[in-house]
Amino acid sequence: MLKGYQGMVDGGENIREATWESVSSMLQVGGTVIGSARCKDFRSHEGRLKAAHNLVKRGITNLCVIGGDGSLTGANLFREEWSGLLSELVQQGLIEADAVQKYSALHIVGMVGSIDNDFCGTDMTIGTDSALHRIIEVVDAIMTTAQSHQRTFVLEVMGRHCGYLALVSALACGADWVLIPEMPPEDGWEEKMCQKLSANRAGMKRLNIIIVAEGAIDRNNKPITTDYIKNLVVKNLGFDTRVTILGHVQRGGTPSAFDRILASRMGVEAVLALLETTANTPACVVSLCGNQSVRVPLMECVQTTQEVQKAMDQKRFEEAVKLRGRSFENNLRTYKLLAHRKPESELPVSNFNVAVLNVGAPAAGMNAAVRSAVRVGISEGHKMFAVSDGFEGFYKGQIKEIKWGDVGGWTGQGGSLLGTKRTLPAKHVDKIAEQMRKYNINALLVIGGFEAFLSLLELSAARGKYDEFCVPMVMVPATVSNNVPGSDLSIGADTALNAITTTCDRIKQSASGTKRRVFIIETMGGYCGYLATVGGLAAGADAAYIYEEPFDIRDLQANVEHLTEKMKTSIQRGLVLRNENSNVNYTTDFIYQLYTEEGRGVFDCRKNVLGHMQQGGAPSPFDRNFGTKISAKAMQWLSQKLVESYRKGRVFANTEDTCCLLGMHARALVFQPVVELKDHTDFVHRIPKEQWWLKLRPLMKILAKYKTSYDVSDSGQVEHVIHSRPKDSDASVAM
Repeated sequence: MLKGYQGMVDGGENIREATWESVSSMLQVGGTVIGSARCKDFRSHEGRLKAAHNLVKRGITNLCVIGGDGSLTGANLFREEWSGLLSELVQQGLIEADAVQKYSALHIVGMVGSIDNDFCGTDMTIGTDSALHRIIEVVDAIMTTAQSHQRTFVLEVMGRHCGYLALVSALACGADWVLIPEMPPEDGWEEKMCQKLSANRAGMKRLNIIIVAEGAIDRNNKPITTDYIKNLVVKNLGFDTRVTILGHVQRGGTPSAFDRILASRMGVEAVLALLETTANTPACVVSLCGNQSVRVPLMECVQTTQEVQKAMDQKRFEEAVKLRGRSFENNLRTYKLLAHRKPESELPVSNFNVAVLNVGAPAAGMNAAVRSAVRVGISEGHKMFAVSDGFEGFYKGQIKEIKWGDVGGWTGQGGSLLGTKRTLPAKHVDKIAEQMRKYNINALLVIGGFEAFLSLLELSAARGKYDEFCVPMVMVPATVSNNVPGSDLSIGADTALNAITTTCDRIKQSASGTKRRVFIIETMGGYCGYLATVGGLAAGADAAYIYEEPFDIRDLQANVEHLTEKMKTSIQRGLVLRNENSNVNYTTDFIYQLYTEEGRGVFDCRKNVLGHMQQGGAPSPFDRNFGTKISAKAMQWLSQKLVESYRKGRVFANTEDTCCLLGMHARALVFQPVVELKDHTDFVHRIPKEQWWLKLRPLMKILAKYKTSYDVSDSGQVEHVIHSRPKDSDASVAM
């Protein structure tokens, strides 16, 4: 359906069959290839009558509508009027009477496409992550000017009615101040903001950033403009202040890896929902809750979304924030916790010392997690210690107190500023215990990958011999491989996926205009095929070879033959991904040579090993946000456990539930004792025994034109908006 509802009303060539070839090469294209348009005609009864006629003529009774609350409300009205519209068409002689029975019900499933993330009922809408990428790219570019200039930047981002983009981008870049419509600042905010900017500048911070949603208002519903803020800063502080209005650049560019995967998953769920719907099934929206696809009633979502605006109009701002959902509420709470330092006199006094360290290979987002832990810990009244170079630095005594200002500007830094090593603690456990005793460390926060998981297992086992390890310990997963048991997602994996996706896009583009070509690309991941599989899905790969799904020479031959047939008829470029440890004998060179030989005369081959570029670069908005929020939650858990385990003047915690991993599991963030995760772990290959993303592999094969079945076991019934949210756990890490 071209041009949205306008195309439905106009009919003709606007409604055409979508073939396999017509949707090829769309994955990396921004915007909408089939077009979209605001349609006044569809708002009228006559317009909807024309649309119904055009659909019946083509035998269409299933609609997948991708849009915002206005588009989805219109779709629901169209569905409710459907039988009446058909009766009118019969009376006017435009359709036969038997068509009413034949096309008696119109089935509708919605997917929310909106960069503002302003639709209640889903943690994330399609397009939001890509918009955040554009914003953060600009912020990172602006930050580089701070190396030579002391300036204040006021950035306006989209969001007339919803402050999500402003809030999350402020969280992701560590902005000094953020202004959003759902939570206007208290009266007198101008003076407080200037005081904070002045204090930050006095603390040798060369750059101040203020992020403003275009719909920002004060407590009297009066707009707060970027010019007003600029003039305020110049007048009160005399700072060199510049305004940047991002505008429609936020809607442009190629979609991020997250958006490609989200849209693919939502698209499958929408088709399944349409196939399962009946005349009595309410219209639903496919949404994201945590890391799980759910179906929620369309009109419940629309009504809740409209309630937000009513609450804002009536100055019920706290209620407006709650109605936005747990994700929005938690983002706001976390930003307040990290951005606004309380005076020393207002801080609680805990007398606890907490150490933070990175363990394993570096992953983008680790620094955001450390910054979050340090600032939340200080806010809770703890003394925070940073350990350099993991457990190697720990036993060598590379430990020092770290203050609030020491972690300023860390969110956008890639790698690990603390330094990280793969060294495990078991060999040096006596020296580590000595350092724990020397610095009186009462709790440990370990941020890292599989080595971090092994480290906590070793420290937990050492509790029987060393009382120094009888303290609360928690691990936050951070590794590009995403191979940590107990967590669906790890900090750093999204950045790596974006690196793979961007590189694959460029590699495929390099072959445009040339003869048919297939690219064999090797990804990282150890024995875990997450990057190869999900990267392949995001990049539109024809095959992805991984350890978890064994393959032999017959599979390779079948893949080559399948690709050869496709090359002869339609596509010009092929993409094959291989996880680095997928098979000891079928190496990247072997597969390259096989494809080269078997494809001779039809296509030629090139190979690329992406290597450590997957670990580098600035962290993506998702990883900055995920690292910030999950680390804040881990730190608050440590505070709680410290209080619970403090007896007779000392901390003593030796139960299994005081040594945990905090991970994303389906819909929620869950604390799981590391000892309990041992049974779910393949220690030889350093991967979990069960991995959720394996269910995406059939989808990748289907999209590569293979005939295979898709696992529908996770598809569920329509849930109520409120019931789909976990009560006691935060499911907002979807961003």
